[in-house]
Amino acid sequence: MQIPALPVELVDFKPEIGLILGSGLGFFADDRIEVVGRLPYDKIEGFPVSTVPGHAGQFVYGTLEGKRVICMQGRFHYYEGYRMADLTLPIRLMHRIGVHTLFVTNAAGGINLDYTPGDFMMLSDHINFLGTNPLIGWQGDEGVRFPDMTEVYDGALRARIRDWAKAHSVDLKEGVYLATTGPSFETPAEIRAFAALGADAVGMSTVPEAIVARTLNMRVLGISCITNAAAGISKTELSHEDVSETADRVRPQFADLLAAGVQLA
Repeated sequence: MQIPALPVELVDFKPEIGLILGSGLGFFADDRIEVVGRLPYDKIEGFPVSTVPGHAGQFVYGTLEGKRVICMQGRFHYYEGYRMADLTLPIRLMHRIGVHTLFVTNAAGGINLDYTPGDFMMLSDHINFLGTNPLIGWQGDEGVRFPDMTEVYDGALRARIRDWAKAHSVDLKEGVYLATTGPSFETPAEIRAFAALGADAVGMSTVPEAIVARTLNMRVLGISCITNAAAGISKTELSHEDVSETADRVRPQFADLLAAGVQLA
């Protein structure tokens, strides 16, 4: 697969930090970034487009906390029918133009019984339950063919953010994220199985992007917004609308946490 060309103004901007904004979290680009430019995905030849509500479908680039950043205001998911190579193409593109640190955010269901909707969880590790790997079949010459995954989510950066959260009285959880394909939510039996595997939260994204970023030797930091209790734990039926409503309720706290993470990177 060819990595598409980007407008010269974005290449010349030389972003250093990339952010992927998950379901209901796209507001961050508009609220916190001093925007220099926007690039809709459909303006990039051969690039995927977002098909999920709450994903605007564009790159937003500018400055944040003195850092040059590029945001994905809307990501791609395996359940949209894209190949793994398609949905991780933005990571390879960001690496190509100079991004060295990637913040991956998502909306997730809480499996850990200590989690409640509105909590934030910093990813300490992940479980790939997608049934595939984004590195299968990749023919490019960038990155490591057999990357080590001992520490996907950067330990030093996590420690700095953990200290910031403690100093600012932010109740930041830390745990293991498990990725499924979706788009159906999980069954109660699946959630019990995932808990037995050691998962604290479950979602439908993040893991492919993180794997590719580490292959390219990028630092990775993951943050989940726990938008609902998972099936069998929740007392109500799950819906995408509830996910968006919870994300909207905690947007100031989420924005403060993510902005602090960028400053500390």
